[in-house]
Amino acid sequence: MDDTGANANPETGYSPGAARYHDKSRHHHPSSRPTNRRAYGALDLGTNNCRLLVARPSDDGFTVIDAFSRIVRLGEGLSTTGRLSDRAIDRAVDALAICADKLRRRHVSLSRSVATEACRRAANARQFVSRVQRETGIALDIISPQEEARLAVLGCHILLEPGDGPALIFDIGGGSTELVLIEPGMPEPEILSWYSAPWGVVSLAEKEFNDLTSLEDRLDTYARMRKRVADSFADFASTLPTIGYQPRLLGTSGTVTTLASVHLDLPHYDRNKIDGLNLPSVAMREVSQSLSHMSVPERAEIPCIGRERADLVVAGCAILEAILDIWPAERIGIADRGIREGILRSIMAKDSGPS
Repeated sequence: MDDTGANANPETGYSPGAARYHDKSRHHHPSSRPTNRRAYGALDLGTNNCRLLVARPSDDGFTVIDAFSRIVRLGEGLSTTGRLSDRAIDRAVDALAICADKLRRRHVSLSRSVATEACRRAANARQFVSRVQRETGIALDIISPQEEARLAVLGCHILLEPGDGPALIFDIGGGSTELVLIEPGMPEPEILSWYSAPWGVVSLAEKEFNDLTSLEDRLDTYARMRKRVADSFADFASTLPTIGYQPRLLGTSGTVTTLASVHLDLPHYDRNKIDGLNLPSVAMREVSQSLSHMSVPERAEIPCIGRERADLVVAGCAILEAILDIWPAERIGIADRGIREGILRSIMAKDSGPS
């Protein structure tokens, strides 16, 4: 999801200095205030997006001073060929070159750059990583699904609504979907179990989607998407606890932020109105069902979807509904934060050393 807010740079989505991330677990004593004001960087290269955050520590978390987000579709065609295409690689390298320039200009002292599902699956991923380092200086770390899930949880778990019992956090990506069952706690929750499904908005759309003019055909396609995802969730779903409490659910992804924006009928994406929002699950299902009825041109006319996401968003809708089928929470928490924020929290904590 491109994080485009009302007063933000349209390419980054952030107004430098305006995006503050608060750590609710930090105890505010004079001796514990961070004296390290160096800049840190976190880069997440996914199957669909390239995203960067640059931030400095603050007394209650960190403050973003620069950011970048661009749809690169690195995984385009991967499900068919098993390789990253030359065009996709060129798009990604162009975006990463911009990120490298921002890291240099902001004098970033410590950063981490990760790549996820597309690079885990591609036969030519190592060659791509070598080209990126040669041409941009960025050293991409291809992380495991488990590490991806951990970073996403670390970046967004503080937005969970208060409550009892385990909670489910999910991240619908371009090439995979991570489901993480946690026992909430500070400063970091305990991960009870997790699962990485091989379906994200790009991989599922390429497998099932075609924009047929018939409404009946579109609904049949949507039903197949939901079944394919449900089948992949089945084993994990069988391990979930019998719910004797109100289940809590938090989503971090372009899918949930986009659907929340559509629900609010925003004229453009506004991160300040989305991050930390809690919406009724039935409202998110209604948006998903509505979008599944539309053609690609019709979805493209919706301001917070646009042409770049019109062909992918319905796959995200199918994944979201499959998640609600196995974890029937009354409300969904919406997080416009995740892996990048998890990286920043992790490297800042390590760099600060023992108290």
